[in-house]
Amino acid sequence: MERSTGVQAYYAESAERLGEVYESVSFEEVHGALLDLLPKAPARVLDVGAGTGRDATALAGRGYTVDAVEPVAELRRVAERLHPGSGVAWRPGALPEIPGVRGPYDVVLLSAVWMHLPPEERPGAMRRLAGLLAPGGLLLITLRRGEPPVDRRMFDIPPEEVAEQGAEAGLRLLRTVAEGADRLGRDAVRWHAVVLQLG
Repeated sequence: MERSTGVQAYYAESAERLGEVYESVSFEEVHGALLDLLPKAPARVLDVGAGTGRDATALAGRGYTVDAVEPVAELRRVAERLHPGSGVAWRPGALPEIPGVRGPYDVVLLSAVWMHLPPEERPGAMRRLAGLLAPGGLLLITLRRGEPPVDRRMFDIPPEEVAEQGAEAGLRLLRTVAEGADRLGRDAVRWHAVVLQLG
């Protein structure tokens, strides 16, 4: 998620419903093709655009120290209610700057976030994310593909563009995954994952 008022308004108004939707699919189901790349715990993880906290909480449960950044206060409240005592540090913040967040992190996760950024913000956002990584650190980005919805700002961003911008920011492509069909059953939606590494 990011700072656009229209995007944030959609998620604020839909926070309770999205809590049910997002939590209906597990972290392992969503990110299964990437789990073998995760470093051994303990390690430091940043979840950018953490939404209702499904991924951040699952990572904390695996022994990681997790900071979760989410710009929409309503989603943060849902996350804290759904995942009390998770050990996740919840904080406000949005790309491209993510003010106040300091690395280094061993993993930075953007799950269904990057596609909200307009083209002019992506290079700076990528540099910011690269700057948060420890040497050898991983940037995991999942991309929603297909025709963007009309009720909020979203872009269909190919993984090749993400890899190219990562390279410009000093990151090497480690893996791309065409994950195929949407796990929430939306026929027009499919997903890609891109993993970039510093060093």
